[in-house]
Amino acid sequence: MKKVHWPGATLMMPVPPALVSCGTMENPNCLTIAWTGIINSQPPKTYISVRPERHSYEIIKQSKEFIINMPTAKYVKEIDWCGVRSGAKEDKFKAMKFTPYEVEGFECPAIAELPIALTCKVFDIVPLGCHDMFMADITGVIVNEDLLDEKGRLEIEKAGLMAYAHGQYFELGKKIGSFGFSVKKPEKKKKKLS
Repeated sequence: MKKVHWPGATLMMPVPPALVSCGTMENPNCLTIAWTGIINSQPPKTYISVRPERHSYEIIKQSKEFIINMPTAKYVKEIDWCGVRSGAKEDKFKAMKFTPYEVEGFECPAIAELPIALTCKVFDIVPLGCHDMFMADITGVIVNEDLLDEKGRLEIEKAGLMAYAHGQYFELGKKIGSFGFSVKKPEKKKKKLS
């Protein structure tokens, strides 16, 4: 198949349109971030890249903490709105009817309406150009109990999470495999006793 070559661009997709909360319980703020991901497994580390002119930038830089809240398709309008509005001019929590959820050891709240959140403590800030990368330790995970099975295993397929790709939002669809399924040996069928 013939390929077309373009200059370097931010076409890594899909990515999570994460709603990052910062600030305090009394003065919470949030912003939508697509530039986020995992940078290490053990210990767990993540990052968010934020433009220095964003209102949340100084809040996170000073507090050295933030919470990555995973959005569901139900909140797509709110996620988009929080990405185009400034917390310097509007109370995003109040405008979107989000409830600040207190997290032990953190000044900033999680967002109670969103089902999964990663609590993060910044350990480094790397200037990259138009964005600075806040690298952080993931100190904890907050999960809605209704997403757990009877053994306490996370049933992520129940969450209704969403993705962002090339300026558009998508609801995650059907499961098509799981990690390692391509090399897993088939299970032996149990013989029936006569």
